[in-house]
Amino acid sequence: MSDDIKRKVINIFSKHNAAGSAEHNEKIKFYAGFNYVRIDRDTNGNYFNPEHLLKYAESCHYIVRVMRTHDGETVLYNYDVPNKDLFKFMKSFDENTLDGTIIEIDKYFPDDLA
Repeated sequence: MSDDIKRKVINIFSKHNAAGSAEHNEKIKFYAGFNYVRIDRDTNGNYFNPEHLLKYAESCHYIVRVMRTHDGETVLYNYDVPNKDLFKFMKSFDENTLDGTIIEIDKYFPDDLA
């Protein structure tokens, strides 16, 4: 997703959360306990190409920062999670295989590293 689209979506949610204006409420929908905004086309007005989106998703990794207490001190664990394993990783917290508090999730592309 382009940076322009990300900024627009974040702006919609920010204004919605701050003011709850009617204009933004029309764009924001609610399902399964979460607010969402549907995007039908890219910034150029073209429909999304599923093959390109899947290729993009395969290249994404996430650094998931988890806070835990170890020997009486607060520490951060940084997990490298490929996109294909993100749901499996999150489920491990629900099943108590992993514990802690997720502090942050950052997306990165390993191929771009110098």
